[in-house]
Amino acid sequence: MSLFIRFLKDWTLPVAMVTGTLVYFIFAKVPFLAPAKPAVNSIVAILTPLLIFAQLLLTFCKVEVRDLKPKLWHGWLIAFQIFSCLLVAVLLVYCPMNEVYHEVFEAAMVCLICPTATAAAVITGKLGGSASSLTTYTLLSNLLAAVAVPLVFPWVEPHAEISFWTAFLKILSKVFPLLICPFLLAWFLRAFVPKAHAFLLRLRDAAFYLWGVALAIVSGQTVRSLVNSDAPASVEWLIALAGLVACCLQFFLGKQIGGHYRERISGGQALGQKNTVLAIWMAYTYLNPLASVGPGSYVLWQNIINSWQLWKKRRQEEASVNIAAKCGQVEE
Repeated sequence: MSLFIRFLKDWTLPVAMVTGTLVYFIFAKVPFLAPAKPAVNSIVAILTPLLIFAQLLLTFCKVEVRDLKPKLWHGWLIAFQIFSCLLVAVLLVYCPMNEVYHEVFEAAMVCLICPTATAAAVITGKLGGSASSLTTYTLLSNLLAAVAVPLVFPWVEPHAEISFWTAFLKILSKVFPLLICPFLLAWFLRAFVPKAHAFLLRLRDAAFYLWGVALAIVSGQTVRSLVNSDAPASVEWLIALAGLVACCLQFFLGKQIGGHYRERISGGQALGQKNTVLAIWMAYTYLNPLASVGPGSYVLWQNIINSWQLWKKRRQEEASVNIAAKCGQVEE
């Protein structure tokens, strides 16, 4: 049993993704479970935001308000998101291309402008980065998306019949309650209910495992959307490849830019870990619905990278412990 628990602790994210995928196929393929699907969908719709709220509350309890201030590397990442989104939009509008490549570039554009995931601070803290710096950038990137998406995306797909202010408020309503409310509650507990705040601080790894449960749910939903897509498999693979390129590029650039300011981990997670649920909604609302395959596949790519980073972090910690033990033996 101890080996099984150790395996779950070491490989939480891959186990969560596989579990979510298997659960989807069980409910999709086993006939007598069909009547339970509506109830399961309702539970998932309620459970997902609650899980995100809980994990952010636990993470924000560790964040000092005075540390939430913009930094220079935040500006560089924002500039990259704006420039890359506009560049792809210009290519889509002014460069002739067939429908397949148009959908591929639309998917890449969504992945580039998509804001940082609200729960990215959980992984950042687990990797040893600054949750406060990441939280600040999450706020900035969500504001950027709320302004840029309603302005740029209708230029690419003019048939989108939704006003700027409607889209702006819709994006904020989807993100900010889950981002701001747990932060305000964490601040309230710190200031007025210190015993409750201290208790939550003792739940050191709970936020990470809550994120694992949420990831299992998102993975199942992503597989369902990919399986139910009517697009040819070759087109889906091309769009998924665009998501992979966008994912690797953003993790790499985020780490490079953040590294110049001694925030390598936070920079990589800020630019690379995306709110894919919001990205899928943006693709469906403004662009060709097939473009949503891009951010759908991004769930897989970013969590493979996160799993590799966590594995590497564990290896480094184990090596440090072994070196310390050897040094202790030598001193004795």
